[in-house]
Order: sequence, then structure tokens, then C-alpha cells
Amino acid sequence: MVTRLTEGLRSESLAALPEWTHDAERDAITRRFVFKDFNEAFGFMTRVALLADKSDHHPEWSNVWNRVDILLTTHDADGLSIRDIQMAQAIDGML
Repeated sequence: MVTRLTEGLRSESLAALPEWTHDAERDAITRRFVFKDFNEAFGFMTRVALLADKSDHHPEWSNVWNRVDILLTTHDADGLSIRDIQMAQAIDGML
């Protein structure tokens, strides 16, 4: 079972993800990605979808034209877990 991050691990992990914002209400992290156009945004979403499916850890997200908003949290842990941090790092590595 995946466990929720402790306060110390959450702070340490978030410091290593400066582009991500902590949503304290949901104990989640969010990030907005902006691309040149819809094709680039959709291509990015496709790559993230393949990663998420392989990892069995799926983001909450939305897309409007060239913008992709992603929220990561682990429902089984009722908040942030190491899986969210690893997914955020992998997503950042795709850019």
C-alpha cells in the first residue's frame, strides 16, 4: 500500500519541483504547461498518458487549446505520495 508523505518528505520533495504548486486543500501538486498550439499540447498529453498507464498512476488533467493543467495526488494514500513526486519528475523530464 502506498502511504502519504510526511510533512518533512513533502517539503523536501516540493523543493525539488519548483515548477509545481502544492494544493494544500487536496494535498496535491499542480502545474500548468503551455505549448505552441493544440498539436503540441495533445502530443504532450499522449506521452504523459502512456507513462501514466505504464506506471498505473493517472493524473487529473484538463486541456484547453495550447494549455494542459495537471493535478497529481494519490487517492489510495489520501494525499501526496512518492508516486506523485516520481510522476512529476518524469513529466518534467519530457520537456
